[in-house]
Amino acid sequence: MSGARYIIAALVAVAAIWEFAVIVTGVPRYILPSVGDVMVAFVNNWSLIGEHLIVTLTEVVLGIVIGTCLGCVTAIQLETSRAARLFLRPILIFSQAIPVFALAPLLTLWLGYGMISKVVMAILIIYFPVTSSFYDGLVNTPKSYLDLATTMGTTKWRQLFLIKVPAAAPSLFSGIRLAAVYAPIGATIGEWVGSSQGLGYLMLLASGRVKIDLMFASLLTLGVMSMGLYAIISVTLGRLSRFNG
Repeated sequence: MSGARYIIAALVAVAAIWEFAVIVTGVPRYILPSVGDVMVAFVNNWSLIGEHLIVTLTEVVLGIVIGTCLGCVTAIQLETSRAARLFLRPILIFSQAIPVFALAPLLTLWLGYGMISKVVMAILIIYFPVTSSFYDGLVNTPKSYLDLATTMGTTKWRQLFLIKVPAAAPSLFSGIRLAAVYAPIGATIGEWVGSSQGLGYLMLLASGRVKIDLMFASLLTLGVMSMGLYAIISVTLGRLSRFNG
């Protein structure tokens, strides 16, 4: 609860500074609307914003789930197979040298303007953090645990799933928390490049029609969605960590 109070206090402070800056500078409302204007735009367009919010949230959740599963499978392959380390690791490193955002137009071209290209964009942006975090946790399993398991005659696969995976869970959870932050970025970039739905599309549409208050309302909705998703995932992983411990 104390953490929630700090968050609310920080948001109130930002809103107060925002409103003060608009009043003092006299900036035109079509450049920077006041907090009140944004709230009015949200209330007047809550149904439209909610419709696009559901689309973006679906893209983000699918991206996190699929990206996390693929990342976990890849990390286990890297840990258990020398051939996978020799083949996949250079590919993973090379993939990070290419700006993921630059792939958005290609994904839209290949996969169309629907949800699939946005989900793939979210997957690509979170795949490496999850894989890297989980793999680091697997390879850094305390050697004493493994020595004891070897002494007791535990097989390689039992060591992996009964010792290494539980020991690497905190690292995996850190990667998933990063995924919760990065996935909305990937989905929104995909919507900016080519889409007819989603909060990213709504922001572009509002900007093109000089409805800056609606654009800010959509942007703030995206921010609240991301914070809420991060909070839910953090609470869930925290409970799993206590169970794992």
